[in-house]
Amino acid sequence: MRATLNIPDDLISEVQKVTGEKSKTKAIVVAMQEYIRQKKIKELIALRGKIRIDYDWQKEEELEMKAQRKRGLTLERNR
Repeated sequence: MRATLNIPDDLISEVQKVTGEKSKTKAIVVAMQEYIRQKKIKELIALRGKIRIDYDWQKEEELEMKAQRKRGLTLERNR
């Protein structure tokens, strides 16, 4: 998307320096992506202790191993 923006030259220069990008567009895109990533991380951290996940990894592993054996038997029968 094209947009006309009034961004101070010194800010653009600093963003280019920090991101290591030579292109102003790439520098701004990288900065925006990083900003969004940081916001999402903060949102996830804010959820710490508020969500209880009852996850039995051993049961999941058993189910996966059973499914793998079943797929193996199916492949052998189809040969």
